[in-house]
Amino acid sequence: MKRDSTLAFSDGGISPLKSKLPRVGTTIFTVMSTLASEKSAVNLGQGFPDFDCDPALINAVSDAMKKGFNQYPPMTGALALRRAIAAKIAKLYGHNYDPASDITVTAGATQGLLTAIMCAVHPGDEVIVIEPAYDSYIPAIELAGGKPVLMQMTLGADGYAIPWERIAAAANPRTRMIMINSPHNPTGSVLNPGDVEALKDIVRGTDILILSDEVYEHMVYDGLRHESISRHPELAARAFIVSSFGKTYHVTGWKIGYVAAPPALSAEFRKVHQYNIFTVNTPVQQGIATYMQNPSPYLELAAFYQRKRDLFRDGLKNSRFKLLPADGTYFLCVDYSAISTMSEADFAVWLTSEIGVAAIPVSAFYDSPRESGIVRFCFAKQDQTLQQALQRLTKI
Repeated sequence: MKRDSTLAFSDGGISPLKSKLPRVGTTIFTVMSTLASEKSAVNLGQGFPDFDCDPALINAVSDAMKKGFNQYPPMTGALALRRAIAAKIAKLYGHNYDPASDITVTAGATQGLLTAIMCAVHPGDEVIVIEPAYDSYIPAIELAGGKPVLMQMTLGADGYAIPWERIAAAANPRTRMIMINSPHNPTGSVLNPGDVEALKDIVRGTDILILSDEVYEHMVYDGLRHESISRHPELAARAFIVSSFGKTYHVTGWKIGYVAAPPALSAEFRKVHQYNIFTVNTPVQQGIATYMQNPSPYLELAAFYQRKRDLFRDGLKNSRFKLLPADGTYFLCVDYSAISTMSEADFAVWLTSEIGVAAIPVSAFYDSPRESGIVRFCFAKQDQTLQQALQRLTKI
């Protein structure tokens, strides 16, 4: 029998696998967090809180374990949680998803994003990605055999904006999907009604799907409204909408989220989901379902994080950084061009090593690094952590 050349033995081993993601290495988040630890820097790089979640949520999960919710739940998610998700979406955004057919609980938002792409994108399909973009998008498209079509946001005096005219020009019969992220990581921008209308105009009369990453949905500030794609029936009918309990409830390590989509899309999503992870941690699902009976934690989240944003922005006002708008998420982007001409990656390393504050270069959110002289800080931190960082940053 002829041996597959990729498995041919050599010197007692096998030849290296041919990589499906040859350009992928260690993520910038891991690199900067490791450096922050080595340098004892204040870590405002990776996007996770340094404070605990509500003890009532811990108790709800613990109670679920004690009550025997420790075996497999349904593949689609615990029914109590799917009902709670559907009720929340209906109340906040006015769209009625059927918990039985339209809501699937996932092992975090990243798994939801990957599964949506894997179920919908076929080899040769094009997927429009708006950069800067979360780092999992492009590898997921490539794993599905799709072609990422990259559209860069414009950067002006009012911050970042989506180039809808260019996106409209790029859309064609090969376009399978457009990926949307609002509130947007890393820029902190949010979709406005004009953005939504532009998106409607592009997809109307086509078979283009929408994958809407809304993991920061409850972090929109200054009285602005979160323009969930689920608010707009014309768009919701062709959309996978992804959200994250980890972001909403300060439990990023639990890796639990959900995807809402109409029945036909959910059916295909679930085909991939069941052979990917099958299902998600039972007691956590039950505990969150119980905790969601009180809507205050997610309804009050915007005010909680806006105060932290304002604390951090006010502390930087007299610094040499130029502050960009931060209408949503728990990230603030700053222009450091008045401080240095270093590349963003080099500046982030210098800032971590010499100043003692870790940040993420925005260039890392582009497929091909694009220099803008901007780094991203995370303000999902205790006040004392932010104050410590401000003391160091304002001395530059």
